[in-house]
Amino acid sequence: MSKVLKLLFIRHAQSIGNIEKRMQGHGDYELSPLGRQQSERLARHLKTESWRPSHVYSSPLKRAAQTTEILLSYFQKPHLPAAVSDLIDPESENSIEDEPAPRQIPLQYAEELKEFQNGIFQGLTWAEAQSRYPDLCRKLETSPDWIPIPEAETLNDARERSRQFIDRIMQHHRDGDQLWIVSHSWILQHLIAQLLGSDRSWRLRAHNTALFEFWIDRSRWELHNQNRFNTDLWQIRRFNDFRHLH
Repeated sequence: MSKVLKLLFIRHAQSIGNIEKRMQGHGDYELSPLGRQQSERLARHLKTESWRPSHVYSSPLKRAAQTTEILLSYFQKPHLPAAVSDLIDPESENSIEDEPAPRQIPLQYAEELKEFQNGIFQGLTWAEAQSRYPDLCRKLETSPDWIPIPEAETLNDARERSRQFIDRIMQHHRDGDQLWIVSHSWILQHLIAQLLGSDRSWRLRAHNTALFEFWIDRSRWELHNQNRFNTDLWQIRRFNDFRHLH
């Protein structure tokens, strides 16, 4: 596949909420120190692959937005290691850099990429939720069926916003575009199921900064002939890949 639409879905790096085992939902938790290191490792890894995005979409929640910010810092301008940049006079820094300033990469914050809106559980640990809502937690622990959480979005809500986002990028992008999509583990399950055309959402245990990469022949996306089953045109290039952390 020479010229295709490339989609790289990225889960955010480790957040303070991850460390504290909180049900973060739409809560705004910053990256942990390790999360910042993970983001930098991923950025260096993508740069060695020459994986330069033409467009970036990100959840506006801090843990995703900060991941995106760190990744873009390696691609928006020449990036010097701290041991070097700390010794450079900021006023003279531009004069000693040989690389031309790269083209600005368009960034859009998308509400559809936010994590599960988990209602009354937002920001709680499971132990805290059990203490505050013991009956609800017992039901959740004993039933495999989906039990609504007060003030939370529904599963249909999640699939609908996933559909809206996938439809939007398919309408606005063409072969040759390379997208980063920085989001959260729970909603990534629904985004990927929607992209793959599945009428079910499947459990994915996405690691922090895990990569899910898809190559799509956009020019044939709407066809309803046998090319829908032509796997040369629709490729999963990596799935839950976090080798860059090791």
